[in-house]
Amino acid sequence: MSALRSRVRESTEALAGVFANPGLRRLELGFAGSSIGSYAYSITLAVYAYEDGGATAVGIVFAARMGLSAVIAPFAAGLGDRYPRRAVLLASDLGRTAVVIAIAVAVSANSSSLLVYGLALVLTALGTVFRPTEAALLAHLARSPAELTAANVASSTFDSVASFVGPAISGGVIAIWGMTAAFAFTAGTFLWSASNVAQLPPEPDAAADDEEEEPEGGLAELAAGFVAVGREPRLRLLIGLWGAQCVVSGALGVLIVATALTELKIGTAGVGLLEALSGVGSILGAALMLGLVGRGKLATDFGLGLVLWGAPLALVGIAPLAAVAFVVWPFIGLGNTMVDIAGITLLQRSAPENVIARVFGVLEASTVGGFAAGFLIAPALIGAIGIRGALIVVGAVLPVLTVISWARLSQIDEGARVPEERLAALRTVPFLRALPLHTMEYLAERLEPVDLAAGDYLFRAGDSGDRFYILETGSVAIELPEGEKVEQAPAYVGEIAILRDVPRTASVRAASDSVLLALERHDFLTAVGGHARSRAGAEEVVGSRLPAATTG
Repeated sequence: MSALRSRVRESTEALAGVFANPGLRRLELGFAGSSIGSYAYSITLAVYAYEDGGATAVGIVFAARMGLSAVIAPFAAGLGDRYPRRAVLLASDLGRTAVVIAIAVAVSANSSSLLVYGLALVLTALGTVFRPTEAALLAHLARSPAELTAANVASSTFDSVASFVGPAISGGVIAIWGMTAAFAFTAGTFLWSASNVAQLPPEPDAAADDEEEEPEGGLAELAAGFVAVGREPRLRLLIGLWGAQCVVSGALGVLIVATALTELKIGTAGVGLLEALSGVGSILGAALMLGLVGRGKLATDFGLGLVLWGAPLALVGIAPLAAVAFVVWPFIGLGNTMVDIAGITLLQRSAPENVIARVFGVLEASTVGGFAAGFLIAPALIGAIGIRGALIVVGAVLPVLTVISWARLSQIDEGARVPEERLAALRTVPFLRALPLHTMEYLAERLEPVDLAAGDYLFRAGDSGDRFYILETGSVAIELPEGEKVEQAPAYVGEIAILRDVPRTASVRAASDSVLLALERHDFLTAVGGHARSRAGAEEVVGSRLPAATTG
């Protein structure tokens, strides 16, 4: 029971930390506005297209939007790696605001529907860059793994709420004030998002990554997301499984209607009820994932979410009863939320920092492509093996893939576990606190403990500066020309020789039995040297310490 209370307290503190963090709070509010606007706009455009050309027009318009998004997402997301992410998000919001206003004017003036559809494609292109850039910036602003997971829980919850709030408001506005007013409402949501994004704190330079070099220009730069995914087995596995889940989701869009009307015989109202039950499951999934913050098993949570996504469909195929469907359908929404939150968090922690937005662009393309494939596969399966057979086959895909991939998912969890005390030790160094979480975890993995007995020397003046040290326990004596200075844990030494590329400027010995954490010169320089705020903070420390070390 005490462990449960501790986990609940940790989860609550992490979620509170998201909204206590000014940058995360503004980013979450901006994401909420963007999500509400996107869902509201989709419904408004669908109504417009239906009134203009019936179901055929709706299908063509949405197929064109999805196709465009799938094609340009991996490349448009590169803007979030090349330019300040706050500026990219702001440009996306303001651009969408302007385009939706133009659509509202065109609709009000009874302009050609082709103009409206053309503007709709422009809006899609502008919106494609938002989510990958937002996910990349979220990883920069989070201060700990628990806070990053909690931030993704908040984003998922906002998105779930937006999925019914946006269409509900849009539908009401259309009914009362008409189509033009509905488009104007959408413009207001994007403007709200822009107002919050504009208040984000200036972001630091992206930290360098010693395992990946930034491609220079041309197609190589545009395709860097694909290259990163191709090189990293974890990314290939996560995005591949996510894409499979999207295929099942697209198929479900067809199967839910056929199942409700033909197999369960619960009518069109039943379709809405099943959707609502899935929505309830999504909210429960967010609560569950918040409770799992800090557990360190995101990859296995991701796999469990995939199983929960598919198994209910297979069960309904085996036992096509309304009572069975009503019981198991919420688990689809629960699994969907688990996949979203765990998957996004794992990608944020696994993707190379310099191409992280483009990796999310690849994910966006995989998502849209998966949906489209599912829409096409479901009717073919129904025609070949019937609705029940299609439910069983589609439902079995994700559990089978998860079983096959379980060992590799478990390995991701093992590799992602960075002891919190190592991250806490890094955060005791002021100029390291500015580093993004991705880089902090990278450094934490490379810290090596060094035990010193009282009186032992860590290094002597004139030695080569090959390591940076963080004092975890005990105390060290720094022998300076002006006298001896004793530092108690937590403290740090060794940065002067590395940053100035000079021999050690002082001798350091253990004043008591001590434990230090050592970071190799290359890792230290890669992280600090590639990050403007961290580098400036380190130089300030060196400037204050160096005179004492050279006096005499």
